[in-house]
Order: sequence, then structure tokens, then C-alpha cells
Amino acid sequence: MPFKKLNPELQKTLTSLEMTTPTLFESKSIPVIKSGANVYCVAPKDSGKTSTLIITTLQKLKYRAIGNVPRAVALVESKEEASELYNLFLEYLKTSDLRIYLATEEIHVDIQKSEIAMGIDILISTPISMNKLFLSNGINTSEVKILSVDDAEFLIQKSHYSAIMLLTRSIKKCQYVLYMEKMEPMLKRFKDYFMEFAKTVVVKERVEGEENEN
Repeated sequence: MPFKKLNPELQKTLTSLEMTTPTLFESKSIPVIKSGANVYCVAPKDSGKTSTLIITTLQKLKYRAIGNVPRAVALVESKEEASELYNLFLEYLKTSDLRIYLATEEIHVDIQKSEIAMGIDILISTPISMNKLFLSNGINTSEVKILSVDDAEFLIQKSHYSAIMLLTRSIKKCQYVLYMEKMEPMLKRFKDYFMEFAKTVVVKERVEGEENEN
């Protein structure tokens, strides 16, 4: 069964990437995320979690650039993972005018602030790097529509837990989606804060023959 009810241009991109049939996880999670609910997504490695993150982010933004401030944020644990996710996003953006930015501590915050001010749609970062931008007034979170965290188990670490709590307090209205291989009890506490009324999508096993990464 092909991907259904997605932006037509996004569907063309998926076809060009030879992604014509969703994985079990993608088929179960994408409709739930598209509904606008906060979602915990739990599935094994190589089930399609990262591709789902990218597809649903691009769908949420209608696959086109609007305004000057970020409308989507994707967070990961490390700068290496941030760079990898950034490069994966680029594969899906070859026919889109969406602007994506990689925030990293290796670049001075003032330089990042000036680059972000030129206009972006998607921000890729770690919670700690994004916090530094936010605290230095380097990023406007007023228009963020979706915030996703890939391999979110790292949020149980004290520094990252504190960072995500601070960030979510600065965002007025937003959809949150957390992807993980195992539901950590500590992450369930987020339901009392920014993951209100969250739904949970669980795929316990990866189907043999599925090729999408993560």
C-alpha cells in the first residue's frame, strides 16, 4: 500500500527516493501524527522512525517555506546525530524551497543568530544548543508547530531533561512527537507537562524486508 494523503509534491519526492511502500511503523504512526496529537512512537531500530520524523515534519509545513522564523524543530542527542539528520532532510528537500538550519556549538552563537535571522523553516539541533540560542534571544519559538525528538531515550539524562523542559515552556502551542526504541518510565512524566493527552504508537518487531532506516 503506497503512502496516502500526503502533500502531492512530498509524494513525488518519496517516489523519487524509491519510497513507495511504507513500513509497518510508518503506516501506523504517520496518520496519528498527522492528526495533530502529541505522540510517543516506540519501535525497533530500522523500523522507519527517522523517515517518519522527516515525512511528518515536511507534511506539517505543507512542503513550502513561509515567513522567517522556524516552524519545526528536530532534536537529537549529539552534534554528530544532528549533522546526520540534517543531511537526511536534505535528501527530501531537493524540490522544495523549505529552509533548514543546523545549529551547533562549534559555530559562535552570534553567527548562528545572524544566519537564523535571514529566515529558516526547520531547525536541527540538540536541546542544549537550542537552549543557548533561546537564552541569547537567537531564536523565535512563537511559530513552532511541531517539535520532534529522535532516539529520545537520551532525555532521561539530567542536562537534556532540564533543557527540554525549559524549551517547552517557551513554546506556546505545539505538537510534540518523541521517537524511541523503548518507553522509558521517566519520559512518561512529560504527560504532566508538554505531552498532554499523548497517544502512543508501538511496533514491537521490524518486518523482514523493510529497508527504511531507523
